[in-house]
Amino acid sequence: MFKGILNKKKEQDSECLELKEKISQMNLSEMRLYVNDNLKSYAISECGLKEIMNRLISKNESSKRFIESDAMDSKIKKAFDLFMLIGESKKMTSATTKLMEEFIKLYSDLILKFDKENKQIYESKLKKCLITAIENVTKMASYKNKSDLLER
Repeated sequence: MFKGILNKKKEQDSECLELKEKISQMNLSEMRLYVNDNLKSYAISECGLKEIMNRLISKNESSKRFIESDAMDSKIKKAFDLFMLIGESKKMTSATTKLMEEFIKLYSDLILKFDKENKQIYESKLKKCLITAIENVTKMASYKNKSDLLER
């Protein structure tokens, strides 16, 4: 019984490591394709969404963020749109929502600057997206608990 569970866990871990490696080489457009489930080689997964959010909030060796204030507006907009796509995904987990919160905190200065310079409302859009994502995760957890209870 446990052998089957452990083997499945190992398979998931190896898939996750492979996906993590692939995502580390993706640009924002490829990440968007992945989240839209348009990459033929990889299906969208909870692990993939988490890795993309990790990549967006990570800093490099020189403590620079993935997106800096001197980045082109198109790159910043793509990152914000990618954030909102992840928030709408059905593969969302609570770990991913925590990373989304970190994203908003980390990039709060950039969000305000972008909104001011480009007359946008990404600050409210991103926060609303995060709230929706948290509500969806809560609903999914509630449904899972109910189905587990019914299976007993």
